[in-house]
Amino acid sequence: MVIWTPGTARAARRIATAAALGGGGATVLGGAVYGLLLTEAMLARKAVGRPYGMDGPSSDGLYGAWAGEGDAEPVTMVMLGDSTSVGLGMTDPAATPAVMLATGLAAVAERPVRLHVFGRSGAVSADLPFQVDRALRTRPDLAVIFVGANDVTTQTKPAQAVGHLRDAVRRLREYGAEVVVGTCPDLGTVRPIGQPLRWMTRRWSRQLAAAQTVGVVAEGGRTVAFADVLGPEFATYPGEMFGPDRYHPSVRGYQQAANVVLPSVCAALGLWPEPESERGEASQSIYLAAAIAAEEPGTEVTATRVAGRATGLPGRWAAILRRRPGAVAS
Repeated sequence: MVIWTPGTARAARRIATAAALGGGGATVLGGAVYGLLLTEAMLARKAVGRPYGMDGPSSDGLYGAWAGEGDAEPVTMVMLGDSTSVGLGMTDPAATPAVMLATGLAAVAERPVRLHVFGRSGAVSADLPFQVDRALRTRPDLAVIFVGANDVTTQTKPAQAVGHLRDAVRRLREYGAEVVVGTCPDLGTVRPIGQPLRWMTRRWSRQLAAAQTVGVVAEGGRTVAFADVLGPEFATYPGEMFGPDRYHPSVRGYQQAANVVLPSVCAALGLWPEPESERGEASQSIYLAAAIAAEEPGTEVTATRVAGRATGLPGRWAAILRRRPGAVAS
């Protein structure tokens, strides 16, 4: 059962409003409280370290069984964001979420997928404009963005982080690309982070994820919630779902990430049927939808209409979609 608090919806509204107005906004944790927890944060950072360096494997290329065959025009996909977007910790490109998504998408579309990865390890949302600049040169049909964790660990003001993400989605949508965003994961599941910092980062992560959802949907994109790093398996089997640094996902962890995002990627391109019955039953105010999604891994949020209208008294309408993750083709 999903457990959420009205406070998450209120925080999402406050942060998203500040982002839309160009305000910085206060951090969710509060500067004084965060300052008291810096010692724990430093210890966690030291425990995580950088055993993988800063680069993931080179993953650009043409993917799918149809690559090089026939006259099918490739789907151009770009991957933006932070270390999870580049598959940090992997040595085989096939083990990265970008390649898993590209391969799965090619299988569903029965067309090759040309993949360009512009994400960067350590990136925050403020780095997205530079990544978008490079991405637009490839004329993308689809952009997938994984971002948010480093905004939390660097104490970036939430409204500023959401503002940068909104701008990135807006530019991509104006070009005509479909956009799917994997929202900020719950950093409270990271083992090297001790209490009370773990509890505080969990709260901050989920409030940021909810605000990201509000901003992305407003600009015409759709989001998929990573929540507690894609589900209870991460908490139950951290040795299998996390890599040696206990911070970045393992091969199985990245595959889980790709599995929950793939249906939304396919739906964004019109390749996956929209569950109309669920869409009608799950229509909510965007703020409520964002708060619910932030607590439930794999939940998609996208814009919808109620009685023919995109907005109502509660604000913009949004649909909560709980898709069944499909197997990623390999």
